[in-house]
Amino acid sequence: MNLFPQIVFSGLLIGILISAPMGPIGMLCIQRTLNKGRWPAFFTGVGAALSDLVYCLLTGLGLSFITDFVSANQAVLQILGSIVLAAFAFYLFRKNPTRSLHSRSDQPNNFFADFGTGFLFTFSNPLILFFIIGLFARFNFLVPEYQYYHYMAGYAGIFAGALIWWYTITYFVNKVRAHFNVRSMWLLNRAIAIILFLMAAFGCYMSIKGYISQLHG
Repeated sequence: MNLFPQIVFSGLLIGILISAPMGPIGMLCIQRTLNKGRWPAFFTGVGAALSDLVYCLLTGLGLSFITDFVSANQAVLQILGSIVLAAFAFYLFRKNPTRSLHSRSDQPNNFFADFGTGFLFTFSNPLILFFIIGLFARFNFLVPEYQYYHYMAGYAGIFAGALIWWYTITYFVNKVRAHFNVRSMWLLNRAIAIILFLMAAFGCYMSIKGYISQLHG
């Protein structure tokens, strides 16, 4: 039986599902697509995809000490991640969108910076390991029948699935970009900043609540 189609298909689905939840990185990609154009947002997604792939590799390699560390320090990590998210929300709330609407000749894109932002922003949330473990179990990604070359194809499928998602989402958001004026950009920046801040506040509240319950438990 040829196992390559099976693991590649599983990898594609895992890559798409990891990227699809509209969390902070999704909000950032939408904001960058509308403010800066499609390709800066896409390279942000590429950075996020690479970060997800790193976590998938760590999960697949069975680095139990990492998952044990994350599990033991889940509340602290979530608080730190919420602080980073809140700081970015504050920056976005104060950002002047007119500076992002200059012509390309006035303000050239820095795809490396966009890539780095996407990678670090996603990598700062190690709790995604538990989501990946669930997806690996759901799609039988780690089974004895697979050899190392099957896993190479599978991990390539995960990365490709994530890229497909970010390519698609930035394509469709870019289609409506022309309908946004400066005021629309300003309102969008503030709306997304408020959503991100609420996400950060909720995450911080839940982690503190969980930590207190552990102390009393």
